[in-house]
Amino acid sequence: MLTYFGAAAVAFMMLCYALEARGAAYTFLFALGCFAASAYGWLAGTWPFGVVELAWGFVALRRWRSRVAAAA
Repeated sequence: MLTYFGAAAVAFMMLCYALEARGAAYTFLFALGCFAASAYGWLAGTWPFGVVELAWGFVALRRWRSRVAAAA
């Protein structure tokens, strides 16, 4: 079950990354996908993956915030 969660999280993350140019919402969803992939990493016992995905999640949130601010 954990493997399916990890595969779904990474697939969702990649889909949102591919659609990021379509709008800021996809950047936000990409960040959520990164956090889900990070949770998978921690639960699976691969903490380096969890740390990297957590960092990417915060980078994506920062990118989303700047995109929203630029649009306003």
